[in-house]
Amino acid sequence: MFTKSAYSEDLTANYNMLSKQLDALLTGETNAIANFSNASALLNQFFDQINWVGFYIIEDGELVLGPFQGLPACVRIPLSRGVCGAAASKQETIIVPDVHAYPGHIACDAASQSEIVVPIVKDGELVGVLDIDSPIKDRFTEQDAEGLEQFIQILVKHI
Repeated sequence: MFTKSAYSEDLTANYNMLSKQLDALLTGETNAIANFSNASALLNQFFDQINWVGFYIIEDGELVLGPFQGLPACVRIPLSRGVCGAAASKQETIIVPDVHAYPGHIACDAASQSEIVVPIVKDGELVGVLDIDSPIKDRFTEQDAEGLEQFIQILVKHI
């Protein structure tokens, strides 16, 4: 059974706790969709000041909408488009402080102002991306990138 935790002011400690929660939540479950779903729900309760969190999964050379929390979203994203496509193609985390200043940004929710996208790579192969949007500019930091990359490493063990 999962219970919501109170997080501290120490962001590094919070990300460590988040990763431990994810590992405990997913241990013993082998269904990838269930695990992506619980991971998006966990992130949604962890973050404040976000309006969308979820996954895009690679399928036939493009990103396809996976489990998420938030408003309905774009279903398919070519690897050549947007922040998600760029992060997937480069296989590196991308932080966008102002999505309106990002060339080729795909606007699925007009309220989004900033974004972070973390690639999901397992055994050297791109699986998809984690995408998080915020309705405020400059929401995400390098510390968020590091914490989310740690989170993805735990997720990869369970998919």
